[in-house]
Amino acid sequence: MKKSITITYVFLILLTVISGIISGAINKNISFIILLLSALKFIGVSFYFMDLKKAHTFWKSIIIGYAIALVIIILMI
Repeated sequence: MKKSITITYVFLILLTVISGIISGAINKNISFIILLLSALKFIGVSFYFMDLKKAHTFWKSIIIGYAIALVIIILMI
């Protein structure tokens, strides 16, 4: 249990650092990459800390669908 918490924290910190590093780059697709990384962090936190990995498939699909819809809506704005 402790090892999996540590791995999750390191993964989240790594994604945050990567987002910070690439945010300074001047590129057309940077916003998409940052949103994708934040969606991965959202899914990781919700599946691990909210125990959705043991939940019904309906709730898993709702969380993934919400993350996808959020990224699409923000990109459209």
